[in-house]
Order: sequence, then C-alpha cells, then structure tokens
Amino acid sequence: MVDRHPQINTYHTKCNILYYRSRIYLLNNTKSSETTLQLSVNHTVIPSIVSAMCADKVQRKPLRLIAAACNNMGIGQNGQLPWHLPTEFKFFLDTTTNVSQPGRMNMMVWGRGCWFSNPDSLFSMLPNVLHVVLSTTLSTVPEHAHFLCQDFDSGVSLALLQPLCDLVETIWVVGGPQVYQEALMHPWCDLVYLTDIMADFHCDVFFPQFDRSIFRKQERFPGVPNEIQEENGVTFKFEVFKREICGAE
Repeated sequence: MVDRHPQINTYHTKCNILYYRSRIYLLNNTKSSETTLQLSVNHTVIPSIVSAMCADKVQRKPLRLIAAACNNMGIGQNGQLPWHLPTEFKFFLDTTTNVSQPGRMNMMVWGRGCWFSNPDSLFSMLPNVLHVVLSTTLSTVPEHAHFLCQDFDSGVSLALLQPLCDLVETIWVVGGPQVYQEALMHPWCDLVYLTDIMADFHCDVFFPQFDRSIFRKQERFPGVPNEIQEENGVTFKFEVFKREICGAE
C-alpha cells in the first residue's frame, strides 16, 4: 500500500535562484511496523545562495559531523578506509539514518571526492537521507545524489527552505577534510561524533584539528556505547564532542 505525501511543488525562492520539483512517497513496509521513505527527485543543481535566507522564519537545524580517525587523526587512504570495522560502520548507518518520527528525513553533506570514493551499494543503506554533494567543477548532479551545491553554506541552507525545512531533522556532514573544517566553523554545528581508532594506520587524508575547549568530550552520551570496542584486532571507542560555546549568530 502506498500513501502519497503531499507533492513538493515547483518552488522558487524569493531570490529566484532555486528551482526544483520532487515527489515524496511514504511506503508502508508490509513486513514490519516501520515506515520507510523513498524519494524521487529531479536532479537539481543549486548555485550559491544566501545562507541566512528564510532564517527569520525557520528554526536552525542540528548540524553534526561524523567520522572515525586513527592515532594521527587519519581518516582515509586512497579514497578508502584503512580499517575494516563492521561494528563501527553499523554505528555510522544507525546514527545518520535515525529520525524521531516516521516521515522525517536527514540530510547528508558530502564533498565531491568523498562522494565518489564510496560504492553505489552504500546509498541503498541510507533510505531516509537526502544527499547533497558539494562541488565547483561538476555541472550535473551525481547518480544517487539529490542536490549539487557549489559551496557549504548553500548546501546547508537547503534545510531552511520549504518544503525541506519541514522534512529535514538533522544535517550530517561526512567529509572530506575541507567540508569538515567548514562544518566545525558553522554556528549550527553542535556535535562531533568522532570514533577513536586506537591504532596507527598510514593515511593521506586527515580529520581537521578542532578546539577541544569549545567542543568538549562527553563522558557519556545517549545512544552511544561507552565501552572500548575491539574488532579484527583493532580497538576503538565511540566518542562525542559537544559544543559548549555557541557560535556567532
């Protein structure tokens, strides 16, 4: 049985720079009580837009980073993770797809290199996520993505605009390093989920340094295991850093 969500009609911002048309369908899963979302979007390229657009009318969204880093803060090599930790990967999936109620979605912001380093199979594991790819060189939206934006502020600002402001619950930033850096400086950024891989790996990309007097490590955090994990001979620990000093409004 398919219940149609109210159609997301063609929408022009007051600056006449954003255009898209999409339909969202809520699909009742006959095998469980959970409702899943499928989104069919006409691929949309978004130019740079004013980040404060509609901010006076729409509440800001939680903006969170999620990554795993080894002892030297390395997060990848040759576009791949240097470690194989299924438990850590499951934590990533569970965390970024979690929403408070059926019908809501999360937004995931990707740098171009990070996006293309992942296999197509990943995106089927993120059923209720809108994907925003950032690039100044691409001219068309990549396959499986929903939006292409030229800069970080433009991507984040999509969550302020109708109808997305009523659908998007959390914005997740998933890399690469430059995108993480911009996210850490954004006033909406409130949490950093950074898995501590307690080992040395050779890496060529690194998570940016951040001020840990502003982002304080939480001894315990809801929904996050507190104990040290071990898998495939590698120990790791899920850690959350919370912003204690508000960013500029």
